[in-house]
Amino acid sequence: MSTKNQSPKAGETRRKFIQKTGTVAAAAAALKIPVYAGNKAPSANVKGANDRIAIGFVGVGGRGFSAHVRQMKEFQKENNISMDAVCDVSSHRVAHAQKYIARDIKMQNQNGQGTKILKANPKVQGYTDYRKLIERKDIDAVVCATVDHWHKRICIDAMDSDKDVYVEKPMTRYLGEAFELYDAVKRTKRKVQVGSQITSCGNFAKAAELVAQGKLGPLVLAQGSYMRNNPKGEWNYRLQPWATKGDIQWATQGGKIGWLREDMKQIDFDPKHYFRWRKYLPYCAGLLGDLIPHRLFPLMRALGKPEFPSRVVCLGSRHVTPDRDVSDNTQVMAEFPSGGALIVTSSSIHGEGFNELIRGHYGTIALSSTGDMLEYKPEKPFAEEFDPETYTKLTPSGNATPQHHKNWLDCIRSGAEPVAGIDLAMRVQAVISLAEISERRGTMAHFDPKTRKVTDGAGKEIKPLDYAEEAKLDHGPYGPIKEIGG
Repeated sequence: MSTKNQSPKAGETRRKFIQKTGTVAAAAAALKIPVYAGNKAPSANVKGANDRIAIGFVGVGGRGFSAHVRQMKEFQKENNISMDAVCDVSSHRVAHAQKYIARDIKMQNQNGQGTKILKANPKVQGYTDYRKLIERKDIDAVVCATVDHWHKRICIDAMDSDKDVYVEKPMTRYLGEAFELYDAVKRTKRKVQVGSQITSCGNFAKAAELVAQGKLGPLVLAQGSYMRNNPKGEWNYRLQPWATKGDIQWATQGGKIGWLREDMKQIDFDPKHYFRWRKYLPYCAGLLGDLIPHRLFPLMRALGKPEFPSRVVCLGSRHVTPDRDVSDNTQVMAEFPSGGALIVTSSSIHGEGFNELIRGHYGTIALSSTGDMLEYKPEKPFAEEFDPETYTKLTPSGNATPQHHKNWLDCIRSGAEPVAGIDLAMRVQAVISLAEISERRGTMAHFDPKTRKVTDGAGKEIKPLDYAEEAKLDHGPYGPIKEIGG
C-alpha cells in the first residue's frame, strides 16, 4: 500500500497523520519482509522440537575450531546437539578437534559463578575427505569453515545429502557459484545460515523493527565500517611447524580432496598460502570477503526486504602492505532499486572507523559497535511528529556467535528462515562480488537479477571473475608481492 499523495484530513494533526500513514506503510512493508526466525509453516525437512541434531564440522582450523567446535561444545546441552564428526585436509587439525570433543572440559560459567562440565563424545570420527563425512546418514547438519573456494561445493554436496548447512562468510568466492548455491537451497529447501554473527546482535534486530514501523520513512543511506590496524600486516598468521606436505593434503588429485581445487592454478605447497590465504587471489577477496560482510549482513537485514543492488562501485588501494594481492584500504558504495544506498569502508592499515547509521527521510538510527545500543533521532522537519528513542542493554551483544548458532538450529527445527539465510546472503554476496569486479575492472558494475548479468555504465556486459581467469594471474592486479612479516 502506498502513502503517496495522501494529506491530513481537516482537524487532523500532522503528527497523527504521519504516525497513521507510517503504520499503514509499515504494515504493507511487513508483508514483504522475510520472517527471520519467525513463525512459518515447517518444511518437510524439519526435525522435531525435541530431536537431537547431529553435526559434522568441515574445516576445523582457526575459525572452524575456535568459533564453531569450541563454542558449539559449550552450548551443546542447551542446543540439544551432538558433535559426531570433524574433517580437515590437515591430519593435525583433525586430531586436535577430535581430542577436544572427545574429552570432558571444565569451563567457568559466563556469569562467573561456578563452573560447568562440557561432556565428552568419545565416538567423534575424524576425516580428511569431506565426502566421507557428508555420506553419513546419521549426520543431520554440517558446519563449513573452510577456505572460501570450497564453500560452494561442500554446501551443495551437503544439501544434496539432506543436510542443513552453516557456512562461514563470504558465502562463496565468486558470484556465479553463489547463484549455484542459491539455486540448490531453493531446490533442496535446506536451512542455510551464513556466519556473519553480528547479524544476530540485538541492536540490528531492533533497527529492523523501527524501519518496518515506518520510523525512518523512505530510506536514504546506510553506512558502516570495519577497521583494523596491524603493524605486522593483517592476516600474517604464524606459520606452524606441523604444517608440512606430509600433514596436509594440498592438491586435489588422484581421487583425493586437497586444499587447492582441481580447477585452480596448481602451485607447490606453500605454508604462507595455507595460513595467510586471505592475502592472495584467488583464495579470497581480502577485506571484501573477510571484514566487509560483517557490516553488509546486519545493515541489509535492518533495511527490511533484502534487495539485489542495481549498481556498485568500489575503490581499493594497496600502499602500506606490499605482501598481498588484495587491497589494504577499501570503500564500497551500493545503490538499490528502492532508491536507498549503502556505504561500507574497511581497512587493514587504520583502526578508527565511524558509527553505523541508517538514515531515512524522517529520522536516523545510530547503532553501537558493541551490538547492545541503539538511538533513534528524528530529523528536524519531523521533530514534532516523532519522539527520540534510546534502547540499551539489547541482547545478544558482543560475541553473538552462540546466538547465531542457536538461531540456525532453531530454524532447522521450526522451518523458519535464519537471520542470515539464503535470500539475504545471496544479495549480500552480489554486493561483495560486484564490488570486487568494480575494483579490479576499474568500472561501475551494474546488475540485472533477472538475467544475472553484470554490465558497465554503457551497457556492455562484464565477464564475471572466476577460477579460470584467476589461474592466468601471477600476483593479482597489483603487481609483484613483496613479503613482510615473519
